[in-house]
Amino acid sequence: MSKTTLAIIAGVSAATGAAATAAFFSRAESKAITTPSTPTSSLPSPTRPQLPAPISPTPFKELIPPVDPSGLFQYGFPGPISDFHPTPSTTSAFDRRTRNPAWVAEHITPASLLLRNGDRRHSAFVEDTTIPSKFRAKLSDYFRSGYDRGHQVPAADAKWSQEAMDSTFLLSNMCPQVGDGFNRDYWAHFEDFCRRLTNNYPSVRIITGPLYLPRKDPTDGKWRVSYEVIGNPPNVAVPTHFYKVIFAEDGKTGGNVSLGAFVLPNAPIAHDKPLVDFEVPIEAVERASGLEFASKLPTQRRKRLCSEISCSVLVREYAERQRNLGGEAPMRIGLPGAK
Repeated sequence: MSKTTLAIIAGVSAATGAAATAAFFSRAESKAITTPSTPTSSLPSPTRPQLPAPISPTPFKELIPPVDPSGLFQYGFPGPISDFHPTPSTTSAFDRRTRNPAWVAEHITPASLLLRNGDRRHSAFVEDTTIPSKFRAKLSDYFRSGYDRGHQVPAADAKWSQEAMDSTFLLSNMCPQVGDGFNRDYWAHFEDFCRRLTNNYPSVRIITGPLYLPRKDPTDGKWRVSYEVIGNPPNVAVPTHFYKVIFAEDGKTGGNVSLGAFVLPNAPIAHDKPLVDFEVPIEAVERASGLEFASKLPTQRRKRLCSEISCSVLVREYAERQRNLGGEAPMRIGLPGAK
């Protein structure tokens, strides 16, 4: 994905600021006028016309509308409903329209990744029964679709218990992903990069999800959103891109948080493609997804992740990566020899 496309997503329109106007109030000075005391004839005092009393506007609460739009709720609330779902290893919100998660959050630490109480050989992909049947993705939707059931929170991040690992195999944690060249390759290297951050940071929080971004039509120059839909009937959207927003915490109360936001296309990516080519401002992901990720994080506590450490992936073959999910820490910039 080119920087031009990301710039279009990240473009923040300049607000039309109105110049502040200062109101000045002048007060007339009253001057005492001294007149000689001379006898005058008694004259009747002039009478001023009686001004009508101002009419107060009718308060809105006194207005009784002849209709009741909210009466529709007696039959049920239309939505949208996000199907918020916390599990031992994930917290997520589900998009019923696309049958994909809107976002899935996770938390990893050096201690959590050292535990080996879960085994993916004992886990199986399952439908999420907390989501109504007519809205959830089904196992049959992926059958012969040509796409992987792509984890948003990887199973390798939840090996600290079998229950935690099992929860990552819910289809509400999945999106259709291109297999060769992406889910089994560059995306997996990216997940490994996130795990290696725990060698530099005591606490790492990650939020992952799909995007459906526009492309410029080469024939007429117009921008359109177009994506495939799989299933029978077709109802599971195939995202055009995926994002990860990373919060690498220094472990101190009120301490600094190194932020990194990345957007990757759902397509094969060459192994030699630098990860920093997919780095975008966090505002770009917010505008593209309609979500907010760090609204309560003060600017003074924010650091740029790729300024703190080297944002790069380590390319391993799939079989080797499955055997070794640890790896070296990303190089910390400014600390020679630090791993």
